[in-house]
Amino acid sequence: MHTVDRLKIALRLQQQRPAHLPALNICLQVNIDQEDSKSGLNIDELDTIIEPILSMDRLKLRGLMAIPRVRISFEQQREPFKRLAELKERLNNTFNIQLDTLSIGMSADLEAAICEGSTIVRIGTAIFGSRKKIG
Repeated sequence: MHTVDRLKIALRLQQQRPAHLPALNICLQVNIDQEDSKSGLNIDELDTIIEPILSMDRLKLRGLMAIPRVRISFEQQREPFKRLAELKERLNNTFNIQLDTLSIGMSADLEAAICEGSTIVRIGTAIFGSRKKIG
């Protein structure tokens, strides 16, 4: 689950996960550019949500996910990904955890994301082409 951005969602996942299944791997969605049009936690909210999630036995916090605003140049694309990678390391050190997942990068910026440590990229457009507008 890549888009946990509220404690309410984590609690619901915890309650609904069958006890006989392994813990559900989750990523916290971070609004890395603080865009009003996007979901995700602000960076300053992360510290308050992590401890309650770590206490949930049916969830396993694996990492962070973000969809930054569009940037054109390779170096500009790397900047938010680098911030997210640094944030992951800070959280690992602060909470003595082992986050191992960065779900960052899409078809247009996957090279920059990989350079900054992405472990999951979303490349649907590169595989299937652009979405067709309906209507």
